[in-house]
Amino acid sequence: MHQRVDLTRDANARRERLTGILLICGAFLCFSLLDCTAKWLNHSIPAMQTTWARYMSNVVLVFAVLNPWTKPGVSRTVRPGLQVVRSLLLFGSTAANFFALQYLQLAQTISIAFATPLLVALLAGPILGERVGVHRYLAIVVGFMGVLVVTRPGFGMHPAILMCMLSVTCYAFYNIATRKLAAYDPPHTTLFYSGLGGVVILTPFLPLFWSAPPSALVWVGMVITGVLGGFGHFLLILAHQRAPAAVLSPFIYTQLLWMIGLGYFVFGDVPDRYTVVGSLIVVASGLYLLLRERRR
Repeated sequence: MHQRVDLTRDANARRERLTGILLICGAFLCFSLLDCTAKWLNHSIPAMQTTWARYMSNVVLVFAVLNPWTKPGVSRTVRPGLQVVRSLLLFGSTAANFFALQYLQLAQTISIAFATPLLVALLAGPILGERVGVHRYLAIVVGFMGVLVVTRPGFGMHPAILMCMLSVTCYAFYNIATRKLAAYDPPHTTLFYSGLGGVVILTPFLPLFWSAPPSALVWVGMVITGVLGGFGHFLLILAHQRAPAAVLSPFIYTQLLWMIGLGYFVFGDVPDRYTVVGSLIVVASGLYLLLRERRR
């Protein structure tokens, strides 16, 4: 009898983990479609307008679900200053990434973006007080070598690469801020504040960069950016409710496949050998880092 109960429990756990894996793959498909849509929109409207649309539509969507009436106390935060800084870091990361997407392939931007976990691991020591061992440093050094292969500084590097690296830096600090806030505010409060920085900063300057009048298709694309961002984060939350981070983390790198496929079918982009080799180095170092963290 006990054996049958254990088998049923194991089967349910495996089913939950598999569901979590499928959900996180769906989340990163949403994020890939978001970048693809932003790159497509940048052919018709300024990057700042795309960024504003991404945040405005996302804030409206989140506010429809999380607001002081449906979720009393959702706006109450113990660390308001850190919430503001985190929101601004997310805005800076998105704006820099959308600028870079005007000139770079999707595969290039995601290959560089994969350095984010490595940078977070490096910053976790001095900022969060986490121990950084030799193996972690080794993975970080190898990963950044992969980024250098992709960017090839000094060999005709496109200036947009710098915007992409700025995006990665902002996003790494955003992750650090998120981890610090987890000790003070509930997740729904942090989600409530996430997109407000971009809306507050960009809305007053909207007349300066608004490209009017957008076509109906461009309007749809502008709304879709927010929907994809919000739905992707929703799937991410559901995935982490069903499977531990150690199981889900390696599937982050499925985004490279999505980005290469979308880049080819939508824009006809084929990544060069430097992007392929560099991205494989970054992915390998990231997986090694995840394996070490899982063992610890």
